[in-house]
Amino acid sequence: MTPSLTQYVKKRNGRPLGAKGSLGAMLVRALGAPGFDLFWVYWNPIFSYYLGYRLYRPLRRWLPGPLALWLTFVGCGALHDAVTMLARGGPALLFTPWFALMGLLVLASKAWALDYGALPLAGRALVNLGLVLLSLALVLAGGLRV
Repeated sequence: MTPSLTQYVKKRNGRPLGAKGSLGAMLVRALGAPGFDLFWVYWNPIFSYYLGYRLYRPLRRWLPGPLALWLTFVGCGALHDAVTMLARGGPALLFTPWFALMGLLVLASKAWALDYGALPLAGRALVNLGLVLLSLALVLAGGLRV
């Protein structure tokens, strides 16, 4: 059974949808996650709800889990690029390669069971943000941006 968006957000955030402090709770949980794969479990639970149930699950019916997960990241990037193109009125291709690379980092962190949970919150936040920014820097340095 698919949970409602409200149930999903409360499970991910620890607070009900729209409750006071829910944004802060999401940030602390995501940034303080002990692994890059768990960072994405807590980051933006509203968007991840729809990605999970409208993109990942249908893909998972036909594809192995890791490929379905990676394609979900690619699809998420493509959605971000589509919105950017609508807003700019022109081409944009930053988010698709960026999210594709972050998806690979998530798969690698799961495969290697990377766990930096022993670090203090600030250390975990630095690692998680560092991986997001490193992947962005790699995409920008590779000229994969339009």
